[in-house]
Amino acid sequence: MISSQQLEPIWERDSLDWKELPASEITQRVTSKVQPGSIVLFHNAAIHTPEALPAILEALLQQGYTFVPISQLILPKPYTIDHTGRQLPG
Repeated sequence: MISSQQLEPIWERDSLDWKELPASEITQRVTSKVQPGSIVLFHNAAIHTPEALPAILEALLQQGYTFVPISQLILPKPYTIDHTGRQLPG
């Protein structure tokens, strides 16, 4: 999770790690699509995710991103979700 002042969807960057992509492809996919406020989806049983994560974290840290608990990004209730999946205060 990446901190931001923006309101973002619950997750909007899919690593596609479940497709058994090589670690290098997972890394490229995530690091090229992340933007401030992104929440990246990874899957527990994905084979190459553990191999990809160190490179992803290092690249994003070098770009100035910080990582925060999901609770700091998800709005408390009440909220609504618009047609793009973004959370809006209720």
